[in-house]
Amino acid sequence: MTSPIEAIAAIIKNFTDEEPKLPLHVGEVMDLWTAFTAFKEAHTLYQVALHTTIDRDLKAVLEEALACSLADTKRVEEFLIKEGVPLPLVNPDKPESDPSSVPEGVKLTDDEIANLISVKVAGSITFCAQAMSKTIRTDVGLLFFSIQVNLMKFAAPLKNLMKSRGWLRVPPKYSPPGAPHPPK
Repeated sequence: MTSPIEAIAAIIKNFTDEEPKLPLHVGEVMDLWTAFTAFKEAHTLYQVALHTTIDRDLKAVLEEALACSLADTKRVEEFLIKEGVPLPLVNPDKPESDPSSVPEGVKLTDDEIANLISVKVAGSITFCAQAMSKTIRTDVGLLFFSIQVNLMKFAAPLKNLMKSRGWLRVPPKYSPPGAPHPPK
């Protein structure tokens, strides 16, 4: 069994290996294509949320999320184009609107916005990890890794905002049968 230091050294060597790039395999293409589509879909969600909320703190988090997501999506787009992969069709950007003109039956609450985005970010973090585990090419793995790190950097302030506002949805406590119950 290798030590943690040996494992880290092997990973770093793999990331810095200068061997010629293999062609992308079908799994790498599909993951990049799916990421591009999902990230474009996230832009729509961020735009709708920005045009719905009036909460300044939530707006700041959403603006940061959109800016980072646009940059990550551009990197994936450029990578796909460089590799000769056609881009999927995506929805156009949403026009700006006045939050007060959104009807109540359609308007998302700040709590709903934060939780939708939190779930989207968590799913994207998991997707990036899964995509990294399947890739053979180092550059694809590093691309997904850097996007995952960006998502995690965004997730922490979002979770803190959700906690401070009481928006964080926490599952009920679980005590397995037979476990000692703490005093109340």
